[in-house]
Amino acid sequence: MSTPIFLNRQALYLRPDPARVIVRPFKPATEPRDLNPTDKTRANHIVERVMALDTETAGRLLAEVLENFEGRHRNLLKIFEDRAVEMEDALRQHGDFSPVQRQLVGAYFLHEYSFEAAALFNPSIVAHPDQSGVPPGAMRFILSLRAVGEGHVSSLTFRTGVIAADGGVSVDPTTRLASIPAIKSRLVEAEGETVEVAFDPRLNISERVIFPVTASQSNGIEDARFVEFQTGGKPVYYATYTAYSGAAIRSELIETTDFVSFKLTPLAGSAARNKGMALFPREIDGRYAMIARQDNENLYLVYSGDLRRWDGGVAILKPRFPWEFVQIGNCGSPVELDEGWLLLTHGVGPVRKYSIGAALLDKADPSKVLARSREPLVRPEPSQREGYVPNVVYTCGAIRHADQIILPYAVSDTFSNFASIRISALMKLMD
Repeated sequence: MSTPIFLNRQALYLRPDPARVIVRPFKPATEPRDLNPTDKTRANHIVERVMALDTETAGRLLAEVLENFEGRHRNLLKIFEDRAVEMEDALRQHGDFSPVQRQLVGAYFLHEYSFEAAALFNPSIVAHPDQSGVPPGAMRFILSLRAVGEGHVSSLTFRTGVIAADGGVSVDPTTRLASIPAIKSRLVEAEGETVEVAFDPRLNISERVIFPVTASQSNGIEDARFVEFQTGGKPVYYATYTAYSGAAIRSELIETTDFVSFKLTPLAGSAARNKGMALFPREIDGRYAMIARQDNENLYLVYSGDLRRWDGGVAILKPRFPWEFVQIGNCGSPVELDEGWLLLTHGVGPVRKYSIGAALLDKADPSKVLARSREPLVRPEPSQREGYVPNVVYTCGAIRHADQIILPYAVSDTFSNFASIRISALMKLMD
């Protein structure tokens, strides 16, 4: 079936750019060895080789490295030095280092990583905290995207743009450089590790990349569902996301007020053991509310008095229509409308084809489903079915703008696009 005529797909495509790179710690694999305590690892061998260089050779080598990489990263010498500081305990075993030797050692234990070489997808959208200078009737936004690079490791990257009064979307150009944040604090508790990170506030938001920083996230920060949450008259931005260790998944939470400093916290409770959680943008009857998917098939409504613990829940949506027979899941936080809570959903049908649908929940009692779409709002177009994962359209969150829903969505887990939908037409589609 063709796309419904009320869906306005925009000719705006965000594609992965392998030229955008960050610098990550490099840890050489240790060769097999016996249990002799005098054995040395490859890392020790590298350090010893650097120390054996004479002063002139070391200086020339460092200058060559800087000439080769300086234009690709900010403050490269500081990055080298910071990496040496991280290795301080190991370096003490090798005696005194000159500043050049320290910086060279730091360089040898770093590598470039093209964080969006493979894919740039699963976007979510929120209003920008700074709306100054925006034309009348327009809205500045922040878009979060899942970026995937070598080894299928996912990180979180951002874009900004403007929704015009008529619903047209423009996205600001990205910076060529990219940076990861400094780690400000770590707290290890029974449920896992809470980390606070911060970027230089002078960096353009498109330069900021949140890369995995804990063991639970080591293979990916996936599918962040950002929502602007109102509390005490001041907005705070939360995002639930899937932390993937390479062996296990769990839901975690990002919190920020300015998209400069971020707090990443593990979620606890039986409802947080799976992926695909989405937070309502405000409390309901004095409690937080979440849409979750504990059983890989149905959607649940979960309440909690503690933002970081989620247990139980009641199933409110189950697969009903052929395009969602395999499973359903949420596509971002519910959007508050006059008519109720608009919940975008994804459904999986034959040949694992992903489509995007919608449901309308009662505003006072979201466990009551008032209506849902019999047919998808968005489905893979024949011309856009190919990609990293074919036959998939997916989003992690939409936003209301005047009388329209602005929907950023991903195509085949490869690139992202935008569409807009009149709320009145959307209401007529659901029954």
